[in-house]
Amino acid sequence: MKKQLNPDELDALLRAAEEACAENGARLTPRRRQVLSALMQSPNPLSAYEVLDLCNRSTTAAMPAMSVYRILDFLEQQLLVHRLSSSNKYVSCEHIACDHKHFQKTHFLLCEGCSSVEEVDATQEASEALEQMAETVGFKLTIQQVELSGICTTCQNSTGERF
Repeated sequence: MKKQLNPDELDALLRAAEEACAENGARLTPRRRQVLSALMQSPNPLSAYEVLDLCNRSTTAAMPAMSVYRILDFLEQQLLVHRLSSSNKYVSCEHIACDHKHFQKTHFLLCEGCSSVEEVDATQEASEALEQMAETVGFKLTIQQVELSGICTTCQNSTGERF
């Protein structure tokens, strides 16, 4: 389950995001920062319209929906957020403040109970196995994002059942 950020942690992550954008010749504008901050603070993945609603609640100048979509595309290109294909929702990257690079091999564990998402590192062996599996049927992978559904430890413990 995603850890709640205190204000200092959030500020440090947003500064790291600004630096990452600057290294790529891009800027984390105030609105981009607002969208990223909303995703960082959310315990669950958010749709573009849920992001829009959160952002518009926290400001007097309403942001148009099209702006949120453009901002999410930008943040995804900068590897600051991920779009979950299974739900068309977004989560902030867990590796913004470290030197971790994805190289298109991001994996997620999706909880069916609480909708939490855990970003996990894929091993080289797992990535190679997926590539080999695809190659055996003549398929070339371009993106290796894997989304696995199950039940997180918190939900398992709250129901008293082991799944």
